[in-house]
Amino acid sequence: MTAALPARAATGCLFGLSRFWRSCGMAWVILEFLAAAQAAQTQDPVSFRHEVLPILSKAGCNGGGCHGALAGKGGFRLSLFAYNPEADHLAITREAQGRRVERSQPGLSLLLTKPTGAVRHKGGKRLETDSDDYRTLARWIAQGAPGPRAGEAELLGLAIDPGERSVRVGETLPLTVKARFSDGRERDVTRWSKFTATDETVATVDGSGRVTVLGPGVGAVTAWFSSRIVIARITAPFAAEIPAEAYAQTPGSRVIDTPVMDQLKRLHLQPSPPADDATFIRRATLDTLGRLPTPPEVRAYAEDSAPGKQARLADRLLAAPEFVDFWAYKWSDVLLVSGARLRPAAVQSYYGWIRARVADNTPWDRFVRQVITARGSSLEEGESNFFAIHQDPESMAENVSQAFLSLSINCARCHNHPLEKWTNDQYYQFANLFARVRAKGWGGDPRNGDGKRQLYVEAAGDLIQPRTGRPQPPAPLDAPALDPKDPRDRREVLADWLTSPSNPYFARAIANRLWAHYLGIGLVDPVDDLRASNPASNERLLAALSDHLVQQRFDLRWLMREILVSQTYRRSSEILPGNRDDRRHHSRFFPRRLSAEVLNDAIADVTGVRDRFTELTLSDGSTEKTAFYTNSTRSVQLYDSAVNSYFLKTFGRNQREITCECERSNQPSLVQALHLSNGSTVNDKLRAKESRLAGWLAEGAAPDRLITEAYALALARAPREAERMALLQAFDDAGSGQRSAVAEDLLWSILTSREFLFQH
Repeated sequence: MTAALPARAATGCLFGLSRFWRSCGMAWVILEFLAAAQAAQTQDPVSFRHEVLPILSKAGCNGGGCHGALAGKGGFRLSLFAYNPEADHLAITREAQGRRVERSQPGLSLLLTKPTGAVRHKGGKRLETDSDDYRTLARWIAQGAPGPRAGEAELLGLAIDPGERSVRVGETLPLTVKARFSDGRERDVTRWSKFTATDETVATVDGSGRVTVLGPGVGAVTAWFSSRIVIARITAPFAAEIPAEAYAQTPGSRVIDTPVMDQLKRLHLQPSPPADDATFIRRATLDTLGRLPTPPEVRAYAEDSAPGKQARLADRLLAAPEFVDFWAYKWSDVLLVSGARLRPAAVQSYYGWIRARVADNTPWDRFVRQVITARGSSLEEGESNFFAIHQDPESMAENVSQAFLSLSINCARCHNHPLEKWTNDQYYQFANLFARVRAKGWGGDPRNGDGKRQLYVEAAGDLIQPRTGRPQPPAPLDAPALDPKDPRDRREVLADWLTSPSNPYFARAIANRLWAHYLGIGLVDPVDDLRASNPASNERLLAALSDHLVQQRFDLRWLMREILVSQTYRRSSEILPGNRDDRRHHSRFFPRRLSAEVLNDAIADVTGVRDRFTELTLSDGSTEKTAFYTNSTRSVQLYDSAVNSYFLKTFGRNQREITCECERSNQPSLVQALHLSNGSTVNDKLRAKESRLAGWLAEGAAPDRLITEAYALALARAPREAERMALLQAFDDAGSGQRSAVAEDLLWSILTSREFLFQH
């Protein structure tokens, strides 16, 4: 006979069965017991995977702070967020001598008495005895506490209603989540879903899915159910009333400007006017070439009165030789070119390969394919050094995903990803694509040897998943699995999937990176966090950029040009009453501090004195001399991040230790302020005999010339009349004996000003 729950005990009476036993005779108990058992068997079976585990997840039982912790809690350990249903069923039904589940008396089960508070529970009360969730758990126990069933319908996806809605500040909105299964069923899973607001300055959400709009902007709410995530987008307009003529468009980029302007209209955000010529050419030159524009370049742009000058500037910048230096440096950050991990000859080979691809304008899909499928000598095939930095299948998979898809799958290495849809099984399927990559050659101290290393691929071999003790069939993310016996290089299949126009991540990732570089903040922010639970601030724009980039065969210079000629990029950073609170929607340009390397070069360009980079800092903290760099080397030409520079380190240079944009920092600090004020970078260069200032003074340059040229070099503009008169007065007051000191103070004040330090 299958033991089942008497009807009264099933509704939460913990000791009802024993009391009933004493008050009635055994015959009556047996009759009712059999009747209840028969009733339980006629009810639909409760799914452990799709009903029991979601209840525990919603209650927080398998969270990282409770039984989902690595060591569990109170001797009871569940897999984090139910990533391992089989192990969870074993822990619930078999461990602790089976006391967690009493099949004959479900009300006495610890699985029910603990979370309801009937028995002392450190986690507090998590379940009400009169709730549907309690009854579902009790019914599952009464049915014999069955585990995950073979052939059970799979969860295919989630839908949320409404998926997108414009709501005014102060209003509320209920959300409904439905799950779709492989057997065709649809089920309302709202009450078992976990809701999170991505921006609580815009909207918050409670446990039942009711959204409350708190402020203007574009927000999103994610609903998580059984390792699946779905998003509802909330738009709350700002209170300002903006006249229609404010949204009139001038020629620019229809790909960019139309979706941006449409969103500004929906949000009632007023676009700022265009930047003046001097501000714009300084901005565009710094962003595209990593250097300040020269005074002749600024004058030529200002004097150009013919239509299309913005497009002509973009074409000139994209064809300039400095473009190759700057963007080879940028991609070296992503690909972790560093002497702390590679030997000098290998570093040169790796960087040389990257630089050659930038110079040839190699399409991004071909660039990435060559990295992914690299093999051969580390000195002759420089791209193969990617696999010298990442030497095990797991790190190869994680860094390919982060660098080229902007997806962090690291958490799925130990359990299902808590913020994304990737499962532990998918992680090891993806990592198994790299299981046959091998290398022979050097190892150990990066200071010894020439760095020669031969990369090759074995015809057999698999990565074992620790949880199961068996290899997962190799597969790209969200793609069909390969035959494990297929002798081909699995990376070729990965490259086909990765660079396919139908890949939902590849084009979005690089489009978002370029947008963040030029506009200061990604449409998805952080720029390398393209998970589903971190939605874009303007999804229509990101989709348009991605689609057009695919149509242009991944020509990155095409996308850069579209940005450079757009109205959106041309806007000034002027704050208007109608866009004061905008932080993400590009109603104005968002100022940002120059990166460490660009700032160092800008100081050198103005003063005429360059740094001498003579030492490498190795991974063990030791240093060694290097002859790679001459006295004319710019910071953006330092292809090795191990080159020692106090200034670059202080101002947040990317150390290239991990593939993450977080490696670079533009955050201000007291150390930075002190170094600019009193440190050697500015002061020693101003006082150097070979400095530009020394040359001006030796020529006997008039104060007016000193002022004009200093402003033109550093700020790409002429001094305003009030600035000019005040500075001329300072020269007059000081007299001829103090002229050099005033000139030095003039340049120092400009080089430490916010206008110089910031991109605006």
